[in-house]
Amino acid sequence: MQHVLWIGGAPGSGKTTVASRIARRHGLRLYSADTRTWEHRDRALRAGHPAARRWEEMSPAGRWVTATPAEMLEMSLHRERGPMVVDDLRRLPTSPLIVAEGSTLSPAVVSSGIADASRAVWLIPAPGFARARLEERELRAGPLRLYLTLAEEIEREVREHAAPILTVDGSRGIDETVAAVEELFAAALAAGPRADTAAERRALLRESNAAIESQIRGYYARPWADGDADSVVRTFLCECGDVGCIAGVELAVGLLSAGPVLAPGHGPAAAQCVDRARGAP
Repeated sequence: MQHVLWIGGAPGSGKTTVASRIARRHGLRLYSADTRTWEHRDRALRAGHPAARRWEEMSPAGRWVTATPAEMLEMSLHRERGPMVVDDLRRLPTSPLIVAEGSTLSPAVVSSGIADASRAVWLIPAPGFARARLEERELRAGPLRLYLTLAEEIEREVREHAAPILTVDGSRGIDETVAAVEELFAAALAAGPRADTAAERRALLRESNAAIESQIRGYYARPWADGDADSVVRTFLCECGDVGCIAGVELAVGLLSAGPVLAPGHGPAAAQCVDRARGAP
């Protein structure tokens, strides 16, 4: 799968931000495994997976208070979702390049030859760094325990499959981390293919935002979920299409269909000016 750049890693390692910035800067398709959570859970339920069924049937207290970290890991479907991610990626167009990110990306794709090792990296937090980053999010005790267990499991898997590692310890800022990953992927980024025009980049950004919307609606469609998806406010990617844009826009899900998501002062005209300066059509 030469058309895929793989960015895996533990929760809180910064992989989502890194992948998003690289995709936006280089005109690539962004695949975020988190946005497929409920699709993957439904796939597991249809297959009769007992841990998926058990999680759906449990109360919130059962999932996050009484369950042990090992039980949480099993019910997270961490191992089962790795192959599902590969299935998703096989169904996507091969142009432009895809930046795939998520905790459920399995490093087995490297050892099996599915992924080119020069096009893959796992962000692994230094000891204690993952906890510090996750505690900044003020997570409840249950999710925090699961995420820390996932961090340990992901590092074990990455070392077992000898996948490329970039250690995250706070010594680099986000810009430096993005630059380090870009350096690892330099040959692939230069070779492409990538979206060259603002219109193509805007379409990719709309696709990424639609995936976020689908994830939220998937959650509120569960029989045990309370609330209205339309009123949920999330951060969506600015769809101006400027290669230098890193803006996010806080928006209620129900307003996403009203038109392009644009940060204040951003718009298609500005991105088209950038294109003309670069000589693109």
